[in-house]
Amino acid sequence: MSEAVPAELLDGVRERLARDAAPLTPQLVAQALREQGRPVGDATVLAVHDALHRDVVGAGPLEPLLRLEGVTDVLVNGAGQVWIDRGAGLELTAIDFPDDRAVRRLAQRLAASGGRRLDDASPYVDLRLPDGSRFHAVLAPVSRPGTALSLRVPRHRVFTLDELVDAGAVATEGAALLELVVRRRLAFLVSGGTGSGKTTLLNALLSLVDEDERLVLVEDASELRPDHGHVVALEARPANIEGAGEVTLRTLVRQALRMRPDRLVVGEVRGAEVVDMLAAMNTGHEGGCATVHANSAADVPSRIESLALAAGLTREAAHSQLHSAVDVVIHLGRGRDRTRRVREIGVVTRGGDGSVAVVTGVSFTPDGVVLPGPAVDELAGLIEP
Repeated sequence: MSEAVPAELLDGVRERLARDAAPLTPQLVAQALREQGRPVGDATVLAVHDALHRDVVGAGPLEPLLRLEGVTDVLVNGAGQVWIDRGAGLELTAIDFPDDRAVRRLAQRLAASGGRRLDDASPYVDLRLPDGSRFHAVLAPVSRPGTALSLRVPRHRVFTLDELVDAGAVATEGAALLELVVRRRLAFLVSGGTGSGKTTLLNALLSLVDEDERLVLVEDASELRPDHGHVVALEARPANIEGAGEVTLRTLVRQALRMRPDRLVVGEVRGAEVVDMLAAMNTGHEGGCATVHANSAADVPSRIESLALAAGLTREAAHSQLHSAVDVVIHLGRGRDRTRRVREIGVVTRGGDGSVAVVTGVSFTPDGVVLPGPAVDELAGLIEP
């Protein structure tokens, strides 16, 4: 559409609409075109109307991409590049924008729909849209080669563990072990890089929890939607334009403890809330879980340590709490074929110097072969009845 309708034509109609604060109709488009001395044929009027309608409704030209089956991320790198991820790596699409002003307008409109400000004085934003999508934007010239948008699309249906097995994300024997982790009410962390499938797996595992247990979810942006009959979800809130009204994850973790959770779930640990999460898991709340960014299961203790140190906890206290709070770490990653897979299940152990390490209990090859690790006996001890 950006090739069929010249940008200056759209700008002229757009200025008329803004000046009169008038609703977008084909009749008004035709009138605005006549005022510009443009030919007013039915095809032209409809083309301009459709282009402007996409510009002011939903996610504009990105809307069809958000509705594609399996799309988890839509990424815009300026006007000329729009990428999607359907689970097999990034794909460049044929969608583009007329210019960076169009990308900027879309970003500002989406930010406004979430009650946030986005302009040169505040050139970036991170929020959840009304449809549940997570939206992040950075305006040019802070972002190069143009305004950059990132949309994380929530799944409307939760995958079951069996479906993840069929998709090659979890080995058959690995699925049986993961189910035992849930059934035995072990406390666990799901680790991995961005887009490795942490939320997808956690949704599947939480769906296995007995229906008589109460799940209390705490998230920065609501992404967890387990197929379970008793779920209470708490979502953090950023400050408004005046700088008031912020509700932090740390505050919500504390509130969740007063809500009689059978299982406390923190969607993603990435800040000071790690202190309250570890404390909660050390106060009799069995089966708690969270996700954390890490390059490997072995890197999880150092990741937790760095977050805890920034929140004012000492190194010794962080390791002591981690060892007492968490039983196992489930690590995910992408293979060379870009498929997201569970790579290993590690056991949280403590060395003679008091520091915590995650030792591999079992690991999984890309073709589903299970390889026992140094901590396989410790893992067996945890999951046995």
